Amino acid sequence: MSLFAESDALHARVRAFARGAATDDFEALALDIARFQERSSPGFARLVASRGAELDQLSAVPGVPAQTFRLTRVAVHPPELDVARFETSGTTGDPGVHAFRTLETYEALALAHGARALLGFRAGPRVVVALAPAPGEAPSSSLGFMLGLFQREWDGRSLADGDFTREMAARWLFGPDGFDLAGLEHAAHVAERRGEPFVVLATAFALVGLLDALAGRPLRAPPETCVMVTGGFKGRSREVEKTELRREVARAFGVPETHVVAEYGMTELTSQLYEGTLPGAALRGEPDVLLEPRWLRVEPVDPVTLAPVPSGEVGIARIVDLGNIDSALVVQTEDLVRRRGAGIELLGRRPGATARGCSLAVEAWLG
Repeated sequence: MSLFAESDALHARVRAFARGAATDDFEALALDIARFQERSSPGFARLVASRGAELDQLSAVPGVPAQTFRLTRVAVHPPELDVARFETSGTTGDPGVHAFRTLETYEALALAHGARALLGFRAGPRVVVALAPAPGEAPSSSLGFMLGLFQREWDGRSLADGDFTREMAARWLFGPDGFDLAGLEHAAHVAERRGEPFVVLATAFALVGLLDALAGRPLRAPPETCVMVTGGFKGRSREVEKTELRREVARAFGVPETHVVAEYGMTELTSQLYEGTLPGAALRGEPDVLLEPRWLRVEPVDPVTLAPVPSGEVGIARIVDLGNIDSALVVQTEDLVRRRGAGIELLGRRPGATARGCSLAVEAWLG
């Protein structure tokens, strides 16, 4: 079987697993992906060899540090087959790049878990907007691509009569000149007039900008409003502690705090995690607890040994993402996390120099 045929078969298996329509076991499917990556990626093969790993159990699969995506190409296929290259949004140094040979699996997984977390209240149509700049025809941001996907698949209608291009552009309500506050108020009015839920997709720094633009004035929004919040501030706005931000955003939209739902994602991943607080949503959980989809697992590990830490203790996040078929099955981050109930609690980024375990793994990948 060729590399591409094997990749396509693994993509199909992962999508079937995500739908619950397959007999695959998570670990068995993960190991098949890991072995495929060892055969197809020289960098990953070097990393496996440096650990003496047999790839006979999931715990033996070495994690690829997230910073590797900044230093070299992490992909099993050549660049000419890329259909998308999503770049990290760090403020210093060269961006990391996650290359995709197909976006079919990305779209299926993002829509499946996003719907479980954000499509609460009741079934039926809804109005969806984003407090983000509009992506270009070839988006370089995985977040921008995902927000556009949600808008298209969950709504996709004009917000009013008239110019279709203008109305679609009005769904992207944040740009170099700041907020389109009138556009946000118009979209909220359309949702209220149609009697539909209102979904606002936003970054944390954009929401701080919105709060500043409102200057304490409440925004008239339907009671069935959901606000998705993701990402940090990266120096682009004043920083607001997450509990305060949730409270102030809920107050601004006139909704309970349970309607403000956190999302966690990384450019280096295909999948996302969400809180499960929205009334009527399929995903149910506590505030501040991020819940994995069935095709992703997060494990806190020691930053030096990369061994799992005892239950309830803080470690850096080792993430197994079955969607990362053509890049890195296991991504080792430096985000501090701990298990809490059915999910994980995100505690920020590990301060200081690169964790020793991650540094050694990068060296092994680069050879």
